[in-house]
Amino acid sequence: MDLAALLKSHFLCHLIFCYVFIASGLIINTVQLFTLLLWPVNKQLFRKINCRLSYCISSQLVMLLEWWSGTECVIYTDPGAYPKYGKENAIVVLNHKFEIDFLCGWSLAERFGVLGVSQADTPLSSNTITKGWQGRDRGFLIHCEGTRFTEKKHQISMQVAQAKGLPSLKHHLLPRTKGFAVTVRSLRNVVSAVYDCTLNFRNNENPTLLGVLNGKKYHADLYVRRIPLEEVPEEEDKCAAWLHKLYQEKDAFQEEYSRTGTFPETPVVPPRRPWTLINWLFWASLLLYPFFRFVVNMVSSGSSLTLASFVLVFFVASMGVRWMIGVTEIDKGSAYGNMDSKQKRSD
Repeated sequence: MDLAALLKSHFLCHLIFCYVFIASGLIINTVQLFTLLLWPVNKQLFRKINCRLSYCISSQLVMLLEWWSGTECVIYTDPGAYPKYGKENAIVVLNHKFEIDFLCGWSLAERFGVLGVSQADTPLSSNTITKGWQGRDRGFLIHCEGTRFTEKKHQISMQVAQAKGLPSLKHHLLPRTKGFAVTVRSLRNVVSAVYDCTLNFRNNENPTLLGVLNGKKYHADLYVRRIPLEEVPEEEDKCAAWLHKLYQEKDAFQEEYSRTGTFPETPVVPPRRPWTLINWLFWASLLLYPFFRFVVNMVSSGSSLTLASFVLVFFVASMGVRWMIGVTEIDKGSAYGNMDSKQKRSD
């Protein structure tokens, strides 16, 4: 292991990242509370400011993926559709199989300049999307499967598919069609297209957030199809059938990828932008100096009580970091889809 890899895997580095993330988040959330005063006066300014503030938080995770771990994501797409990405409002449908799939989605949103003006949701809460959608939003990311893929959930999901007379899927769970139909109906006059995104990783990599934090580089491939919204049926039954067909196609793409190691269409690597790194360096320079000064004063005080308090704080912080990482693990994810009663639930 070289020096850089050893440094990236050191827990103190992880603690610094989490400290900056949490401390900056608390500051930003406080500022957001004060911006509520702008809502009755200027809603557009309120939304613009909060988009920037949200970017300050989410971009720190993107910085870890792009600059700390160096993970690259190659897009396979139609060259004719590529210039439209980031320039139009769209519903993004992404498979939900990996611990960092959301982070890859954020990374691509950042590279197209729309990270601060995008939202993410699941079909289970899509009834609230019309209230949450903002005029500046460009992308609405939705995981139609409702939960991350596991073998147990997949087995139950395919039992439901068999009971409903639907084709089996090998690489996906059965999509939740009602949430998608609500999303399309609510945003039909707002968005221009559906971006069907199918994500996988080369060489059977199993990416984790802990791996990203340790500086491990992953190699992601993303197949993106732009589907004009006019091609998505308006009637709920027809929309459900359309979504099931879409997931059968996604399954075929994944099967082809597992066989050949590539997706159709032309590979493109969107350029990495420096703003996520600049944002993190700003918050780090603002917050780390007082933090280190506080630590030095505590250690140099020589007081047994002070040193014991410092050890306790460090222990609690380390447990907090491990907990934050743990909640992203697939086996610690939602139990949604595991319960046998879900087999009886109609879509």
